Amino acid sequence: MNIFVANLNYRIRRENLEGIFAEYGEVASARVIFDRDTKRSKGYGFVEMPNEEEARKAIAELNGAEWEGKAILVKESEARPGSGVVDAFSGE
Repeated sequence: MNIFVANLNYRIRRENLEGIFAEYGEVASARVIFDRDTKRSKGYGFVEMPNEEEARKAIAELNGAEWEGKAILVKESEARPGSGVVDAFSGE
């Protein structure tokens, strides 16, 4: 399952994101999205967890939780119909 994580503290890095989700199960990948020009975090990222049950538990327990001084948004990413592109912002 691909999980969208938003409202991240700008200091958060891939290792931090992977670590917090690893408490709930196996993490296949984790990435924080950075601005191409400024090289600064955009404050969101994605985590992929192969076990759906573990992923759902992580989402349920981490959504709204305070992490590094910010209440994070955690939800399942959704693919845009027909594009194969993940769009966690619009839900389409």
